[in-house]
Order: sequence, then C-alpha cells, then structure tokens
Amino acid sequence: MTSEGTSGRPAAEPKQAATVLLLRDGAAGLEVYLLRRTRGMPFAGGMTAYPGGGVDPRDGETDLGWAGPAPAQWATAFGCDERTARELVCAAVRETFEEAGVLLAGLPDGAVVPDVSGADWEEQRQALLSRELSLAELLADRGLLLRSDLLRPFAHWITPRVEPRRYDTKFFAAALPVGQEARDVSGEADEAAWLAPASALAELAAGTRPMLPPTSHTLTQLQAFPDVAAALAGSPPQPMEPISPVFEEAPDGKWAVLPDGTRIRLAVPLPS
Repeated sequence: MTSEGTSGRPAAEPKQAATVLLLRDGAAGLEVYLLRRTRGMPFAGGMTAYPGGGVDPRDGETDLGWAGPAPAQWATAFGCDERTARELVCAAVRETFEEAGVLLAGLPDGAVVPDVSGADWEEQRQALLSRELSLAELLADRGLLLRSDLLRPFAHWITPRVEPRRYDTKFFAAALPVGQEARDVSGEADEAAWLAPASALAELAAGTRPMLPPTSHTLTQLQAFPDVAAALAGSPPQPMEPISPVFEEAPDGKWAVLPDGTRIRLAVPLPS
C-alpha cells in the first residue's frame, strides 16, 4: 500500500541527505556552527540550519581514500546498506567543505590537513559546488584520505509524509580540526555564526532565529554536553531510530510531535 502525502497524493520518496553539527570549544563552553539559509530558497528558506545537503551519486565511489570506521560500520549505525552509508559519510565531508570551508581529511601519516583557505583550495571548493569535481577526485589530487573517524553519528530524521519535499537525513557531529577555520562561503546562506546551543535556542524562543524541528531538537540535545569531547563521546545507540514527526494544530499553537511524545512549537505554517 502506498502512503499518502498532501491532498491524498502518494507521499514523496525521501532523498538521502547528510548534515553536520560542526563543534568547537568556546570561551563559555560548547559552540556549534550555524547557517541562516537565504530567504526564497525552495526548502527551509530563512531558517537557521547546519551545513549539509543531498548525496551526489559520485559520493559512492569506491576508489576514494578512506581512514577510520569503514562504510560497513556506518551502515550498522544508520541501519542502511553499505553503499548508502558510504554516500552519506562522503556527503557529510563534501558539504562541510562546500558550505563551511572545513575539510575533514588527512594525510596518510595520520595528520589532519591543517589549512584549506588558500586560493587553490577555493578553486577546488567551487569546482565541487558546480559538480565539475568529485570529492574522490579532490582528495586524490591532494594525496589525502577522507577521515571518517572525525565524524560521529548524532541523529536520524525523516521529513513527514505530508511534506512535498522529503529528506532522509543523517546528522553527524564533528570537531573543528585544529588549524582550520569555518568560513562564511556558502552561497545558500546570508549569515554564519558560532553560537552556544542555549543562545541559539533563546533566539528561537524570542522569534529572531526561526528553525525547523530537527535543528531545535538537536540543539537541545547539545545543551547536555559541556564541551566537544563530551558531545563526541555521547553517540546514540546503533542503529539510530529515525525520527519522523507528525503535525498537530492546537489552541495554543502549531506543533511537531515526535514519536516519544515530545512537542516542538513550529515557527512556520503547517503544510497545506
């Protein structure tokens, strides 16, 4: 039986996507890198989000240099097949470089690449964005390995069936590598900032920083960790249980209701 979405139409098939909670230790504790998506974008325009996006079919290339947990281990964490797991990890690394200028890669001797901000790096980042270059080609050209050990599984969300655009999104956590700096290079954002999770949530409550439920919920989860080390050590049970909320309209507002009963107030109208 086919599940139905809006207006009785069959629900859209969710696209595989990856997003990264890029973390650092600030003066007052844990901080996370957040982007505000430009208004008018077809999905989540004006919303605060993390770097991330859909998989590129070339993210599944098997000739990519790889260090850290193998795709089979990520497949166990995500409850998916090995190729999908490879695509998701590669998408997480690629999107973090595309949208934040941070590359989770290293040399064969184990060192993490320290600086990726030069003009030559920028040329390759732009080629990734235009899909003229794949992640595998970039790493091979530089003699680098993807460092999957720098990532941790954090959450798994699936867009509700009623939405016309749906994503099956795996959330990763990663520490900002020593020697690298996150840069506001995303053409899809009009603001980028490091914020304490509590500060971002306070702005959400004040109505000045709208965000979708997956972002606010993961920020709430991050509040439990005093620093990056604690956040990376606090990986969820595997395989992760996907969260797909349902929408509810009540006298006190519009809500996304999670499978465990948690209710998150919506800052955007319900889908019609």
